[in-house]
Amino acid sequence: MKSVVSKKAIDNGYIYQGQLEYAQPKFYISESFLQAKPFLKWAGGKAQILKEIRTKYPAGLGTTITKYAEPFVGGGAVLFDILSNYKLDEVYISDINRELIITYLNVRDNIDELVENLRVLEQEYLKVDMNSRKIYYYNKREKFNALKKEKSQGAELAALFIFLNRTCFNGLYRVNSKDEFNVPMGNYKNPSICDELNLRKVAEKLQNVRIVCGDYKESRDFIDNRTFAYFDPPYRPLSATSSFTSYAQNGFDDCHQIELARFVDEISQKGAFVVVSNSDPKNIDESDEFFDKLYSKHNICRIGAMRMINSVGNGRGKISELLISTY
Repeated sequence: MKSVVSKKAIDNGYIYQGQLEYAQPKFYISESFLQAKPFLKWAGGKAQILKEIRTKYPAGLGTTITKYAEPFVGGGAVLFDILSNYKLDEVYISDINRELIITYLNVRDNIDELVENLRVLEQEYLKVDMNSRKIYYYNKREKFNALKKEKSQGAELAALFIFLNRTCFNGLYRVNSKDEFNVPMGNYKNPSICDELNLRKVAEKLQNVRIVCGDYKESRDFIDNRTFAYFDPPYRPLSATSSFTSYAQNGFDDCHQIELARFVDEISQKGAFVVVSNSDPKNIDESDEFFDKLYSKHNICRIGAMRMINSVGNGRGKISELLISTY
């Protein structure tokens, strides 16, 4: 009998909870038609502006352009859009966040054990009241930091990474001066912790992807004139309080932004097709020409996005962001 996916699952972007039902269905969906989607919430994620980013995909992607690189992969919204819609010979992703990359590796290489761990976390967390959830969350955060300190690479750490991501405040990943994850618990009534259907689709799509923990410059040898490369670095802060989403001990200041722009120039001279995302300083100061000057030889497009413009919930608003392309 065909698998059933509920209307709630469809409305929520096929969030999958529990086992597939085998009953008289109202909706039939073939799993082969379900595209892989990001399995993490991510500060600054690109799902909401994916439509605009798609307009920058180079002509020939999947035909003459047969390689893709995303050296700041984060939640991977662009990655999974490309993996779901284009057939490519080689794909490279990387990030300096070690625990994020370990999680990607476990999704790709250890999906059964990862899902089993997530099922337990989901069942234990959802069955208790909010006060008990709070205790449970902070115990798991402490366990995650212990495994992080031990340099664990297993499914337990990856499952805790996903669990904390799905239950913490705003899906942030932030570390303190001791390199400990310190984001508080969020206020979600029924978070999706073990989205098994999507995780297995993601695992399938990642099978031939090269996954690297390292600086974006390590992609240099991979990128050539058959490569589309998308760079989504830590955004330049728009205000003194807007960098609270940083997930690395060492920040990404203006010197790093300049260094990245030089790297983009370098690989574009090799013939690569490059797109870069970043914040638009003109949201705060119309006279701030930092990126306009930095990428003056390339095409700069301003697009609208809904973003948290400060750390207060009512600080969310429509702002412009930059999409810079070298072609």
